[in-house]
Amino acid sequence: MKQLQKLPIGIQSFETIRENSYLYVDKTEYIYRMIDQGMFYFISRPRRFGKSLMVSTLRALFQGKKELFEGLWIAKHGQMKWRKHPVILIDFNEISHDTPQILQKDLENTIVKAGQVHNLKIDAPFLKSKFKQLVMELHEKTGMPVVILVDEYDKPIIDHVGKGQKEIDFAIANRETLKNFLGVIKGGDVSPLLRFVFITGISRFSRVSIFSELNNLNDISMNRRFADMFGYTHEELGNCFRRHLKSFAGELKCDLQTIIEKLKRQYNGYRFSKKDTKVYNPFSILKAFDQMDFQDYWFETGTPAFLINLLREKNYYLPEIEGMEIDESMFTSFEIDNLKLEAVLFQTGYITIKDIKDRFYLLDYPNQEVKNSFLKHLLSSFTHELSGKEGSLFLKLAKYLHEDDFESFFNTVNTIFASIPYTINTKRDEAYFHTLFYLMVSASGVDAKSEVLTSRGRIDMVIEFSDKIFIMEFKCNQSATVGIRQIKEKGYADKYRHGNKKLYLMALNFSTEKRNLSEWKIE
Repeated sequence: MKQLQKLPIGIQSFETIRENSYLYVDKTEYIYRMIDQGMFYFISRPRRFGKSLMVSTLRALFQGKKELFEGLWIAKHGQMKWRKHPVILIDFNEISHDTPQILQKDLENTIVKAGQVHNLKIDAPFLKSKFKQLVMELHEKTGMPVVILVDEYDKPIIDHVGKGQKEIDFAIANRETLKNFLGVIKGGDVSPLLRFVFITGISRFSRVSIFSELNNLNDISMNRRFADMFGYTHEELGNCFRRHLKSFAGELKCDLQTIIEKLKRQYNGYRFSKKDTKVYNPFSILKAFDQMDFQDYWFETGTPAFLINLLREKNYYLPEIEGMEIDESMFTSFEIDNLKLEAVLFQTGYITIKDIKDRFYLLDYPNQEVKNSFLKHLLSSFTHELSGKEGSLFLKLAKYLHEDDFESFFNTVNTIFASIPYTINTKRDEAYFHTLFYLMVSASGVDAKSEVLTSRGRIDMVIEFSDKIFIMEFKCNQSATVGIRQIKEKGYADKYRHGNKKLYLMALNFSTEKRNLSEWKIE
């Protein structure tokens, strides 16, 4: 078999990828579209979606490295002049920001070092004046308009979120520093000297908070023409990774379509605009091909501790994450002093657009990797005092349901509830039991949907396997019989009767006195 092309896992340098024959999905048509139609751009995407690699690609392009682009769309179809421009790259992954004073000082050092690369002495007294001096002297020395690339602009802000009031104060002060610093780009002495500006980040702060002085910035985060610029489309997966797909199928001894469908379920589903196109998480896809296995790779790169703390702090009803509806204004409501959980969840990549109806956006988890991993972390936050043995019992729940071993399933649920110390949560109401049960079964790996709408009401939970479906109703201090009766009277199972899957009606009653599941029935 012909050797597979190397996968660029974790590589953020465009030069390294092209010079060493790593596999590269061609996104240069989007680059040409940007530079041909405008100058000032901003885009937000979750981590591990290739923002730093895009910045590196733009730097190589504006440095006139035409040879690196041979065979790519922009070299074949773009009307490029390949002129060499001076490029200022400001990578906030490399800039210290532990305190506002440290951020200010390290930004100044970054500007001074950028000047030294071009044998320029940057000696203006303040941060803003240093930045302005760098741009003006670069233009004067080269006679060419300057390119400014800013990667992960919001890192000095979001790294301080969810760590207490002192850290929030640091975040707010850092925000002001960034607002003043980036405002230099719009200045009357600087703007005419620029060829292109590209800023990336995870969060989309409202214009009045950080980009108010840069009001000519074109935010393409949800622009349908750039919806596919980051991540892999299903077509790109099939075209660019055909040999890897075949090798994966051979390794797992299954057919090609099985691999494709499993990859789609596990890693696809991100949607960033009204355009009905979904993309795969590129990091997870590359890791899956490299390891020849389906794991939760995206979560290996960091745990969303601040987000989990925020959900616990606000006592958010977790089952409502699936199927939540918001209007478009919510997407830009990322404010340090008034964080909207829906905006945070969307911008960090834990939920995505599933559908658009009228002016409302229906949101949900993008795929099984995100859902399972996120809910495991959340479950751990509820049960952090459990022993290793008890804390991993939930992993068996999917197996028991799949095998119709209901006795073991409910005994395990009871064991987990009984093992949770009372001090973790004193409000043991229906919402609490529903939330914890939802976390247990979802984190076990089953396809569980909560709060499923029907024409006659809401189903508390639907669990679906390849050959069976469970319609579930939860009660608190009542009886499981009441739950079964409600399922039947409301016709919850009707929409699922047309397939070939076996249907189970399941009702669970929780007791606040026992702080556990007290009764269950299944038909």
